[in-house]
Amino acid sequence: MLKKKIKVFFLIFFLIPSNVYPEIIEGKALVIDGDTIKIKNNKIRLSGIDAPESNQLCKRIFLSIQFFSFNKQYPCGKISTNKLKKLVKNEIILCKVENIDRYKRKLATCFKNRLNINSWLVRNGYALAYVKYSKKYILQEKEAARDKLGLWQGTFEKPWNWRKNEKRK
Repeated sequence: MLKKKIKVFFLIFFLIPSNVYPEIIEGKALVIDGDTIKIKNNKIRLSGIDAPESNQLCKRIFLSIQFFSFNKQYPCGKISTNKLKKLVKNEIILCKVENIDRYKRKLATCFKNRLNINSWLVRNGYALAYVKYSKKYILQEKEAARDKLGLWQGTFEKPWNWRKNEKRK
């Protein structure tokens, strides 16, 4: 009987992957950029989304006269970061860790009360569904595009393409 209990203990604690039981991180968040926060000593990448980089510029119409439109660049990366800062300011944020990325950041879905922050950023056009890694926020992205919210008010380079092009420069 004791041998059987030891085997069960061994199976539970050593053979079952640790990510079966998701880690929960809770606390006030420091915003790093539009899709990364820090809670205590944990750097957390919001999973399933990708926001413009901090120094990324996008374009939108600032003047339209009959058939002519004039575009203006604006700091869409800073705007995404500032919208996230405003959303989480002085609030307790709860993050459900799903994985760890190659930069050792924890990939998580984070919540302010019951509001899914990842989903909110995409639905309001401040981030995109990162379909290379997750299909979770495709509907929210389509709704933001339809309603011309955030990035969808103008033209922009998808953050993953922007990063790739910046490396080539």
